[in-house]
Amino acid sequence: MKRSFAFGGVVAAAGLLAAGLATPAQAADEVAKDVLAGTPYAANQIAQYWLGEARANLIQATPYAVETQIPAKHVSKGGPTADTKPGVVPAIGDEKKTASKSKNVNLPKTTGKVFFIGADRKPHWCTATSVQSQYRNLVATAGHCVYDTESNKATMDKWVFVPGYYQGKTPWGIYVGKQAFTHYDFDVYEDGDRDYAFVTVYNGVALNGASEVTAAEYAKYARDVRDLKSYTFKTKAGLDAFLKANPKASDRSTKKTETTYEVDKTKVVAKGTEHSTLNDSATIEEFLKFNLGKKADDLKDLFTPKEGTGFTSTQLTKDEYTAAVPKVAGFPLPFHITKDHKTVYYTTGIGNNAKYYKRTFWVNYGFKVNTKEIWTYKAERYFALALKDAGRLGDNVGGQGLAYNQKVGKAVFVFGYPSGSHPDGNYAYSGKTLKWSYGKTFAAQAPAIKAEELVGVKSSFTGEGSSGSAWLLNYVSNRRIGYLNGVTIGVSDTDGNKRIDTSVSPYFDGETYGVYKAAAALWSGKIV
Repeated sequence: MKRSFAFGGVVAAAGLLAAGLATPAQAADEVAKDVLAGTPYAANQIAQYWLGEARANLIQATPYAVETQIPAKHVSKGGPTADTKPGVVPAIGDEKKTASKSKNVNLPKTTGKVFFIGADRKPHWCTATSVQSQYRNLVATAGHCVYDTESNKATMDKWVFVPGYYQGKTPWGIYVGKQAFTHYDFDVYEDGDRDYAFVTVYNGVALNGASEVTAAEYAKYARDVRDLKSYTFKTKAGLDAFLKANPKASDRSTKKTETTYEVDKTKVVAKGTEHSTLNDSATIEEFLKFNLGKKADDLKDLFTPKEGTGFTSTQLTKDEYTAAVPKVAGFPLPFHITKDHKTVYYTTGIGNNAKYYKRTFWVNYGFKVNTKEIWTYKAERYFALALKDAGRLGDNVGGQGLAYNQKVGKAVFVFGYPSGSHPDGNYAYSGKTLKWSYGKTFAAQAPAIKAEELVGVKSSFTGEGSSGSAWLLNYVSNRRIGYLNGVTIGVSDTDGNKRIDTSVSPYFDGETYGVYKAAAALWSGKIV
């Protein structure tokens, strides 16, 4: 069906390409398929990675710059030929043909960004678009935005599609990739002519607050999507009541044993014993208590006291002794115990042989060991981001049709998120908002990326971020649908003026349809 364009507007018709065209045969060994997230649980973890921490990983992701800018000398004429008759798959909502007109270029809801972890282990993004499929769960993008051409790993990690993404906002939810499909030649040989991929996605998910989980469940969640709350209680009764009221909480009480040492005056130990207590000014009674069989009169004698007790004898002058003890008939007593019972004065010898002494006593007491258990009553509750089902991708944003084996030279709209600078350093695009360009396709080759059957279109889209941009044939602006007829895999400055002027895509032929067909009939299901 004919289609005409006017400045500032588009006049078109839905059902834009002839239906009922031949369906190409497809060899099963031409399709490569790889699992991205094989179970709903794995997909749940991926979604929470991107939604956690206030979507920090989405916001901090950078455009994927691998295999984007192709040197001008490597883009030349020549290119593809159709391998079968032209064919189309109608867009969602375009299964019945209806005429329509539009004066403005309305951006498609189907286009968004795919986010993934690249070979550098950092978050990146490309452009992608929703396409028609039996279960309305299919996304198309550049093959190198799904398959890891930079390392030996088969596919990118944590792959998700976010239609309508804008600065952390996910208006229709996040769609986790389940299984990826590409041409065998790209998967094995990185053939640029087959640098496209179709990815089935699970139902979308959106945040639904936080849900409480058990400690075992909590341990399985990534750190950036979980939270822990701690509680302390004065009594065990308080703890028990809390645990009864919160069955998913865990008892995290701790016990420590406190040891104290108390003086034990019923026993003595050797001096220097750890935790012992020295009384170096003991009374006679305290000393004699542990030196059984000795009396006060014996305290002037030389003997070996029991271990843990002892005395100190100090020799005095006659004058010092006389001044310290009472006198009888003017003579000092030969033996005297002070009033406090802590010192004994005595003499030995007589006459000129007399010697004068004082003796003090010490006792080194033993100890009692006291232990006490001290409990700190604590509990923890665990939370993880809760997700809610957002429905099927195609039900939420629609899905573009697919056109293959089309004649080169037709006009297409290119929708994507270009980013990065032109070779001259000019930053024309930020990558934050969806942009479009328009032009007629032409045959191209790019041996630098092993591509001999490409199509090109004049476009100023810079390479970073524009990988995977949707080339829509016969786009109906007011209905925002058309036919996907290419995806950007690289850009080039073909005239050498240091400004990007060309985007290139694999030519969508019957083998492309075969890869699409392998993916389009597969069910994905829900995550939550």
